[in-house]
Parts: sequence; structure tokens; C-alpha cells
Amino acid sequence: MAVSRAAVVDANFTEHVQRLQPGPRRDDLDAPVEPGSLLSARDAVRLFDAQIESRHLDLLARELKTRNMGYYTIGSSGHEGNAAVGGLVEAGDMSFLHYRSGAYFCARAANHPGPAGTFDVLRGMLATRDEPIAGGRHKVFGSVELDIPPQTSTIASHLPKALGYAVALDRSARREGRKESRISVCTFGDASANHATATTAFNAASWASFQRVPAPVLFVCEDNGIGISVRTPQGWIASNFQARPGMRYFYGDGLWLPSAHDAAKRAIEYVRTSRRPAFLHLRTVRMLGHAGSDVEQLYRTNEEIEQAEAADPLRRTATLLVEGGWMTPDDVLAMYEGTRRRLAAQAEEAIRRPTLKTAAEVIVPLYTADPEARIAPASDEERQRVYPRGFPEIADRPRHLAVQLNRALTDLLAADRRAIVFGEDVAKKGGVYHVTAELTKHFGVGRVFNTLLDETTILGMAIGAGHAGMLPIPEIQYLAYLMNALDQLRGEAGSMQFFSNGQYANPMVVRIASLAYQKGFGGHFHNDNGIAAVREIPGILIGCPARGDDAARMLRTLAAQARHCGRVCIQLEPIALYMTKDLYEDGDGAWLTDYPAPDEHLPLGEVGAFGDGTAATIATFGNGLWMSLRVAQRLRGEGIDCRVIDLRWLQPLPIDALLPHAQASGRVLVVDECRRSSGIADTVVAELVERDPTLRFRRVTGLDTYIPLGEAANRVLVQEEDIEAGLRALLEQK
Repeated sequence: MAVSRAAVVDANFTEHVQRLQPGPRRDDLDAPVEPGSLLSARDAVRLFDAQIESRHLDLLARELKTRNMGYYTIGSSGHEGNAAVGGLVEAGDMSFLHYRSGAYFCARAANHPGPAGTFDVLRGMLATRDEPIAGGRHKVFGSVELDIPPQTSTIASHLPKALGYAVALDRSARREGRKESRISVCTFGDASANHATATTAFNAASWASFQRVPAPVLFVCEDNGIGISVRTPQGWIASNFQARPGMRYFYGDGLWLPSAHDAAKRAIEYVRTSRRPAFLHLRTVRMLGHAGSDVEQLYRTNEEIEQAEAADPLRRTATLLVEGGWMTPDDVLAMYEGTRRRLAAQAEEAIRRPTLKTAAEVIVPLYTADPEARIAPASDEERQRVYPRGFPEIADRPRHLAVQLNRALTDLLAADRRAIVFGEDVAKKGGVYHVTAELTKHFGVGRVFNTLLDETTILGMAIGAGHAGMLPIPEIQYLAYLMNALDQLRGEAGSMQFFSNGQYANPMVVRIASLAYQKGFGGHFHNDNGIAAVREIPGILIGCPARGDDAARMLRTLAAQARHCGRVCIQLEPIALYMTKDLYEDGDGAWLTDYPAPDEHLPLGEVGAFGDGTAATIATFGNGLWMSLRVAQRLRGEGIDCRVIDLRWLQPLPIDALLPHAQASGRVLVVDECRRSSGIADTVVAELVERDPTLRFRRVTGLDTYIPLGEAANRVLVQEEDIEAGLRALLEQK
């Protein structure tokens, strides 16, 4: 029969304490717990209490699992030294916690009179509907009152946003004319420190510090020497992080509370006063395996397991307090067993709490929307301040999409001082396609600025800025570049409202130069028509404007949904249409538009209808709209009168708005410039046929391939002749 290591660890602690010989009794609790330490005996006892709470949470998790009641057994045993960090952070210091930071959470909760601490964690383990952060959706360490956003990352994907929050703190304070003292703290394991997302954050923090950009973030590495079964080479973390430029290194022994506390105190004070990043390296051990389901004996010997258990930080803190005369063995055991009874009673209470029962309950935080949400236009005084000479060269005549977007961004920045625009080359250069031209000149580098060339950092900055109360509008230079950083949207930004039950959000409008049809330029990194990866993110809003007026109105709508509803929004901007002026023939200017009034928005789910023909309905978007309108005009000369519908919204798709147009003709041609297996055509057809099975359909799509250079690109992308052939074939269907 397998030995329960949880039972062994539990019994070993009790036996160890019973063998301790107490030192002379001391009552001066404000004295250092040992000579030269910054930790008082009073604080040591308080942190020991948090360590014990964390340990009993782990033991209860295993017990609940054996009763088929608990759902989460990854624990913090061996990492309890992180209580020292949690006990030192202050209100407003946002903490992004690793899943082994249980003692940190307990120590932080002990400093705040509101949250229930252990009871909150237990309700998370049992997935109860009234669990105060995730509402039964996951077991996370999180609390609005404690400034701890819920964190589910196992691969340090939370580090970029922790840095982004840190940078946003001082940027916001400077804009508001005040001094900032808050910092950002994130914890993670030694194995995760090697992940690409983590190394991105370390590099960006050093890059910012090297340029004297304030970045008050404390990276806390809880080094237990192993990631599941993969060992971290001894000395690797210290060697890797001791000499990073612009990032101070601190070391603390997480198995010895005074060492952990003093290192954490010095690191926190350094970050708070210098406004620079620091790396706190805490030595820990991992006890009880990776999780309850992990058979640790498959990759560690019994001797290694017992050696880790012998280094138990709870035993060492008990030794410190008993031999120092601050507590007796009976005091320690009374605290330990009292905590056991208290948490056991909390668990029994949590078991009786209701859980999520319906799909609607589960998904409700993802789809918060307000059709009436608006960002009020800037006042006349503000507009005059931003553009003292006005914009007569574009205000009085139609212009192309890139110019109208530039004007819309200018108006948004003027209307909402929390809005910031950033990305690669967006400042003085104005972006590759000049969409952000002159914005830095009007608003300064505090609000429109360049980032280093790393999409993970850009999106991490956006998440962090949203946490700091800003409205981030990051630019991703090309759609293909997004794939390097997709988890920042899918796993981090997109999930935040879900795992916080709508209490935290990551508002942002990600502008992406997108899609294909760049003549004579590109290859697949600059011509990319793959959008499935973003469309599958739950709760995301995606718009794709084809015309300048729609682009400006859509940007305002997305900004309002981000600001007021916390939504993660993407605006896919067709590169080939940025500078397009003509539609039917050279010089007709038919693709130019007037600039919409500053209070005009594009309602979510509203389609654009061109014509009212009944021969067929062409449903399309982006470049497909431009091509479909040209085909429709040619066929109209033959007496074939079609209507063309610009879907505009790609997630969620505006099926309800499309349906009456489809039914008006009974025939629908879906022109989807994206890849055949991963675009929107299949979904449009499926959604429509479920509503009206009498409709007839045909699809015209791009091929499932990367896009080559030159004229070869036209062989795999939708062409006008493809649209015309598809339409004729649809009309011939009986």
C-alpha cells in the first residue's frame, strides 16, 4: 500500500516540535527574532501562523480529494517562506501569484481585516459559486481587496503583465502630477524562469531600467530545484540572474524565515524607492510532489524525498521560535492543531455551499457588453488644445482609411486622458503605414510611445496598463507577429474576467495591421490571412473595417466596450485598404469617406448593406468587400442585381443582422478572404442554415496555405474572377 507523504509530513512536524528544547522564556516580542535580523519576534509568530495555514490547506486538499469533493491539489508545502514577502507588501502593491504562493496569500490576508483568507481558498478548491474571486470557476489565489488578480499561469505567462503594471504605475502618476510609491510583485518557480514568456519579461524590465524608465517590479523566484520531474541545475538561477543589467539581485533562504524576511524587505524597499526592477531569489523545497496525482517516486528516490521533507520550513520556523524562547512546544502545537480544527470546520461549511449549475452561470463574466457605452467626445477646449490649427486638410474632404484612423485615434486620446497608444515604430515614425503619425507630437511620449520589438511585451504592457486604470491601445505591426504572443491574449487577458467573475478586467483595443493583398510585398509574415487563433478566444470582440468611416466609428465602439465593460477587443485593419482611394475605376475616389462626427459609433453586430438586389446576397468583409462591390457592379450590367453585405464584425459574427438580407434573396455567397479551413465561411453558413434551412449557399475562400511573394500570391487568395464564378454557380443551383 502506498505511503501517504502528506500523513508523513504532518506526523513528522508534530514529532519534531515535541522533541524541541525551549530556550529561556522571552516576552519582548518587538526584539529581533535573532541577532542582526530585521524580523521581530512578533512578526515571526504572525508569519508562522500564515505558514501553518498554508500547510493545512495542502493537507485538506489531499483529504478532500480522497473524499471526491476537492478539485485541486497543487500545493505550497516547502514554499512557506514566501509568507515573508506577503507579509511585507503594502495595500496597493498588486501581486501576481504563482500557484505555490499559499503562505504569501495567507500572510497578505492576515494584514487585511476583510477577506476570509483560508475559507476563500477552500471554497476555491471545492468550486463553490460564492467563492469571492472566481465564483467557482477555478481554484486561484486572488482577491480584489488584497490587490491580487486571480492567476492560473503555470508557465510564468503572468510576468509580462506584472511588468506592464509596474511601468504603467509611474507613467500614470507622471500624467496626473503625483508621486507614486506602489510596486508590482510576481512570484514563479525556478523551472518557469526558463520559459520564453518569462525571459521576455526579464529582458524588457532590464531594457526599461537601462533607459531609466521606471519599472518598479519585484520578480520573486521560488526555487525548489525541480519542475514536475525536470531538475533545475544547481546554481543555475543564481548564475543566470546575479548580473542582469538594470535589475538588482537579492537572495534569501526561504527555509529560514529571518533570511527570507530580510531579503524580501531589502528587495521591496529597493524597488519602492529606486523604481527599478529587482529579482528576489528564494530557496525552497518541494514537498508532497507536484500535485496529489503525481507519483513522485517515479523520478525521485525515497532518500531524496525524505531529504526534502527534512528541510521543512515549518519545522525550522518552529525551531527558531521555541529555541529562541518566544514559544513553547505546546504553544506551537496548540497553534498547529487549532488551525487544523478551524480549517476543517471551514471545509465542512464550504462543502455545503452551492456550486455552478448552468452554462449561463459559467460564461456570464465573458460576455459583458453595453450597447449604449460611449466615450464622450473631447470638449471644444480640449480639441482646440490638441489641434490649435484644426485639420482643414482632412476635415473638409473625403480621405482614405489610414487618415481617418489617425484622426479617430487623435480624438480618442483627446477625449480620454487614460488612453495610451504604443507599439513598434508608432511614435515619431507614425507606424509602418502612418496611422499613428503626429500623435506623439500632439500628446507626448508619455501617451504615444515606442516599445521594444517584442509582441509579448507589448500585450503584457497592455494588460498591466489596464490593471492600472488606463485604456491601452497597442498596435501589433502585422497579424503574423501576433502568433508569437498569442497566449497573452488567450491565456491572460481573455481569461481575466472569467477567473475573477468580472471583478478584474483587461480592457484593451489591439489594433493589428492585417490580412493580405499587399502587391509586390510581404510573404507570409506580412501577408497573413489566418484569424482562427484569435476568433477562438472566448469573450473577445473582433472587428474588421474596410472603409475609413467604419474604421473610425468601430474604433470608438471598441474603445467604449473596453473602457466601460472591460472587454478585450481587436481591430483587424486590412493593410491593402489603408491607402486605397478608388473603387470602380482609377480616379473615381469612391473608396474615400468623410470623417464621421466624433460622437458617431458603429453599433456592435450592425452590418453594412450595399444595394437591395434580390438575385443573391454576398456576405463578406475587409478586402472581400472591395472586390465584391466591383463584381456586383459588373453583373448589374447583365441584369443580375445582388446586394453586398459587409459583416464588419468577425467575433461574434452578426448572424441576426445578416439573416434578413440572406432571406431577401434566398441565396448566399460567402466571400471569405481567409483560409478555407479556418476563416469565417463555415460558421456563417452553419449559423444561417440553422435559422433557415431553405437558404442556398456557396463559399469562395482563400486556400489553406501560407502566402508566397509576388504574383504567386494571387493564385492562393480570393480574386474577383473567383467571386464572379462562385456567384454564377450559386445562381445556377436549382
